[in-house]
Amino acid sequence: MSIIRQQSLFDMQVLFDLEPTQRFHSVLSGIDIHPILDVAMKKSRFGPPQTLNYSAMIFSLIIRVTERIPFIKDLVKRLDNDLRFKIDCGFLVSDEVPSEASYSRMIALISESDALEIVQERLLLLAMSEGFISDETIAIDATHVEARDRAPFKKEVVAKEPKKRGRKKKEEREQWLLEEAEKEANLPLYEKKIADQLDVPLSELRSSIPTQPRWGVKKNSEGKNLFWFGFKCHLAVGTESQYILQSLFSSGNLNDGKVAIPLLKGIKERFSSLKIKYATMDAGYDYHPIYKQVYRIGAHSVIAYNKKNEPEPVGFDEHFAPTCVREHSYRYDSYDAKQEQLKYTRPHECDDCPLAKDSLCQKVFKMKVTKDLRRYTAPARGSMRWKKIYKERSSVERVNAYLKGYFLLNQIYHCSGKKAKVHFDIIHIAYNASKLATDRLKQQIFVV
Repeated sequence: MSIIRQQSLFDMQVLFDLEPTQRFHSVLSGIDIHPILDVAMKKSRFGPPQTLNYSAMIFSLIIRVTERIPFIKDLVKRLDNDLRFKIDCGFLVSDEVPSEASYSRMIALISESDALEIVQERLLLLAMSEGFISDETIAIDATHVEARDRAPFKKEVVAKEPKKRGRKKKEEREQWLLEEAEKEANLPLYEKKIADQLDVPLSELRSSIPTQPRWGVKKNSEGKNLFWFGFKCHLAVGTESQYILQSLFSSGNLNDGKVAIPLLKGIKERFSSLKIKYATMDAGYDYHPIYKQVYRIGAHSVIAYNKKNEPEPVGFDEHFAPTCVREHSYRYDSYDAKQEQLKYTRPHECDDCPLAKDSLCQKVFKMKVTKDLRRYTAPARGSMRWKKIYKERSSVERVNAYLKGYFLLNQIYHCSGKKAKVHFDIIHIAYNASKLATDRLKQQIFVV
């Protein structure tokens, strides 16, 4: 069974074992910072002269993540005290070391643009052109991050007037329905139903996502509720290469399922040459619109089923495979891509069954996946192939752990959501750049 490269973190150790100068050069060589420079540098020759080395400042922010330097003030202090580190970041000996305020102003400028997303896309396209990304399966998951800010005090709840008991009159009900429809139409995009995202452009989906810190809740491995005040980081990861193909940063209270469609659309629109066959997610993403979006991009869903007060299916088992008269499950045989049909064959228990030759017991059972994209997936639920692909979902969990343990994801110290997103986007770039540097080093070693 192909486990998702358990050794990948130790492969990255090859990069960490290099001398700092060589390591920094390897990481930074794959990053095109020109979109960020266009935002950060002066647009006019008029005004005071530009004295700061913005290229080196951007490189130092990326190196800060790989070197796990927690605060900007610690970065400034190291630049002041370590001449070699200063030169490795791209500064000249004669350059003045930027102050914390200078870094803060540059981060504020970057937070108002999409420059970091452009850098992320160019970095991935470079890795794809060099043959390091050819994934057929993507895994999507989210992880929570606590904010630096204190949670706001709870507001006093104003007691509402009790609702009038009994059924509404016809005129009152029609008016109430109109008011509810108007409220629904005026809701922000991410407070509407997930199905409303299907026909919304990717640019609007990305720009509308809320990023301010909020209270979030989820169940831990023991089934108990875990509360935090902060954010969520949503990743779509290639299960074989373990590159972050798409990412989004949101408020902590946003439902995980409401971010799956933007991630899937981003992969389809920005990396159309990548032929994705499967998208795997946990039960938190078990919503029909997500299956529909996966189908739209030409892939198959491998998502854990979340039973939602649904009755037991009659004539089918827990994996929605058909059952015979004696309730033995049919065996998944194959998938016909042209007809979009799952093929099931008679169970082994029917070989000696006296009803085997009866008209009630079919030899072959076929089911179109389009009948219900949520229940009928290719490969079929419960099959060995389905379980194998679902296990590959651990790759995104592993990347989340890497980002928290080795790339400062657990140490967001910005107060506003916009600046916190800049920190997350720089982590995304630093991780993928380190992955690309590692793959290049391994390729060189292999060639030698």
